[in-house]
Amino acid sequence: MLDLAPVRAGGTGAEALRDAVARAQLVERLGYHRVWFAEHHLAPGVASAAPGVLAALVASATSTIRVGSAAVLLGSTSPVVAAEQFGTVVALHPGRVDLGLGRASFPPPSVAGGADAPAPRRPRSEPTPERVVDGLLVPATPPVSFGEGPLLERILAQHRFVGAGRTPGGFAAELSTVLDVVRGTARTDADRAVSVPAAQGADLALWVLASSGGESARVAGELGLPLGANYHVSPSTVLETVEQYRAAFRPGVLDEPYVVVSADVLAADTAARAHELADPFAEWVLSIRRGEGAIPYPAPGTTTRWEDRPAAERDLVRDRVDTRFVGTPDEVASGLSILARVTGADELLLTTITHDPADTARSYELVAATWPATATPALTPTLATASA
Repeated sequence: MLDLAPVRAGGTGAEALRDAVARAQLVERLGYHRVWFAEHHLAPGVASAAPGVLAALVASATSTIRVGSAAVLLGSTSPVVAAEQFGTVVALHPGRVDLGLGRASFPPPSVAGGADAPAPRRPRSEPTPERVVDGLLVPATPPVSFGEGPLLERILAQHRFVGAGRTPGGFAAELSTVLDVVRGTARTDADRAVSVPAAQGADLALWVLASSGGESARVAGELGLPLGANYHVSPSTVLETVEQYRAAFRPGVLDEPYVVVSADVLAADTAARAHELADPFAEWVLSIRRGEGAIPYPAPGTTTRWEDRPAAERDLVRDRVDTRFVGTPDEVASGLSILARVTGADELLLTTITHDPADTARSYELVAATWPATATPALTPTLATASA
């Protein structure tokens, strides 16, 4: 499970965090394999800002489920600090901790250009048309760019306010630093050996999170690390992400590739109820895509209906709305089976968001009860849960 600790409209961040811990306890009882927490700052509707802290709290409140991050971002946390944080958790909860790392999403302005330099442009992938691959919808690239203009400027200002001002090094080097810290072979830039007691020798699983077939997926493969591929955040690029990873894979930490693929899921007892609960999702994603930060999750019936939205708004969020698995448990399980088959996923990482935490819990219950009975055994990856 991927959990954002979503704040609902009319609720508070404290309530969202307590709900997240209770949800982790629930999915542990239901047999889910792991729960991961994302890192989001200054978003009114997301309380998951400190995945290391949340992972520690959940580990203390559970006994078997794996806990981790999806992902700690290297724009705000150094690889050594991330290893120390999660190494501390695994020292008290051995065999249960995953450290998922992601590159900084938005680099700071060039040091050479100074604080007043124009914000750097973030290259976009070439637009791709919508297609269906062996039953899986791979949507067109959405018309949104976080790499230029006022949207990027707003995000960079937020990063400065949070204090996320570090300039990451090469991604391969930063991941290697974590591995060296754990192995006890870390050295500073001056080639001096260092000791990191909180992480050295830690039974810590290092993961890479990727949303495209770019550097993250390639480096994960080259280092022989497991990969988390985002179908729920970037469904138009999931196949190239997995393909790049497998093409680049060399035995390293793992002997063979291992992929978890995320999916946005909402199951209810009836299809009508599921679609009713799903209606606010478009408004929530729209707030993210506009750069406002996720709004508190609205209640059903309080947002503009999909068919009444302007075409420009529908186009901006259509990829995520259309690739969300919504319906009865059987309908959701059928969609997940297709996703697993087409991507070759070893695990599926489910994320579910509704206004009422009870509806979110019910969705996880229904999927857990239905998935083993409906999926083909050879194509049945472990169900995990996380926040996006």
